[in-house]
Amino acid sequence: MADDLKRKQPEDKRFISLTETWEVEYWTNTLEVSATQLRTAVANVGNGTEKVKQYLNQYQRK
Repeated sequence: MADDLKRKQPEDKRFISLTETWEVEYWTNTLEVSATQLRTAVANVGNGTEKVKQYLNQYQRK
């Protein structure tokens, strides 16, 4: 199935995907972090949205 170029939100918000530019932009805006912070969080705890949020709240926003 081809990507829907009009999509503005992830299909499954339980997971963070860093493969598409629009997805990185969506998550950085939603979580109010930089792309670097987002990528670091995903690298450390995986792509589960709740785990990323917990990581960011614990380590990035001090």
